[in-house]
Amino acid sequence: MTEDLTDGPEGLARAATLLRGGGLVAFPTETVYGLGGDARDDRAVARIFDAKGRPRFNPLIVHVPDVAAAREFARIDARAEAVAAAFWPGPLTLVLPLRDGAGLSPLVTAGLDTVAIRVPAHPLARALLRAFGGPLAAPSANPSGKVSPTRAAHVRAGLSGRIEAIIDGGPCAVGVESTILGLDGPPALLRPGGVPVEDLERVLGETPVAGGSAEKPNAPGQLASHYAPAAAVRLDVTEPRPDEVFVGFGDCPGAALSLSEKADPVEAAARLFHILREADALAGDGGRIAFAPVPETGLGRAINDRLRRAAAPR
Repeated sequence: MTEDLTDGPEGLARAATLLRGGGLVAFPTETVYGLGGDARDDRAVARIFDAKGRPRFNPLIVHVPDVAAAREFARIDARAEAVAAAFWPGPLTLVLPLRDGAGLSPLVTAGLDTVAIRVPAHPLARALLRAFGGPLAAPSANPSGKVSPTRAAHVRAGLSGRIEAIIDGGPCAVGVESTILGLDGPPALLRPGGVPVEDLERVLGETPVAGGSAEKPNAPGQLASHYAPAAAVRLDVTEPRPDEVFVGFGDCPGAALSLSEKADPVEAAARLFHILREADALAGDGGRIAFAPVPETGLGRAINDRLRRAAAPR
């Protein structure tokens, strides 16, 4: 049985107890719901992969409460300190050199000499980290490759019976996963996300190079097919076909659903995964979904990245 926990002190205390015993607890972050397990416990981390059906060559993100805790697990140079000061807590993950003797399960890093780490901003995530008192490995709380969860109900639909508990903290505000920036060499954008690349450029003083590999991922979110609904997905559509569920952005007469009628990328990002689920339900078996174009700037990069992976051959 998967327990439903409240967001108060009793629920957090129960969640911390479950985590200390090697259990898995889903919890809200500002981006999406994460599936948390003790990042130092091989069995707990293995159970994350099993619950999600996730390939074990795909690394996990370690969540910590602050920069001081991040320094226990990663080597943070002056450049990473500056980026962390600008964007932590928040929707940014840094891939950094793994500190010797960090004590993390090698399953978390997929055996690499780097670690993906972030300090979440959501008050419930931060409260849970404090109550637990250690690092949590926490990918998105959904079956691998499927649409990410932005509400507790999404987690229940995908993982009920496979995990110990879910903390319901309401809808996630950002709605797309964290931006992932590699800083184990020249700055590399490994995944667009909640922090726009333009903001990173202002702090770094340079444009991050494109990085990451679907064949040998060094961070989450790099697999070619990901975030996929059951229905087929077509992108950049201005004239939908009669058999398609049309999802608009901005002024799109006749759209069945809309990411944002105001063409607001912040609203669109927050609604993306929920709308994907709604469109999938409307499309039904063998159905199709068509998405209107979204500009490739700011959060639009993250939205389009998720949509391209949702539309990729499976």
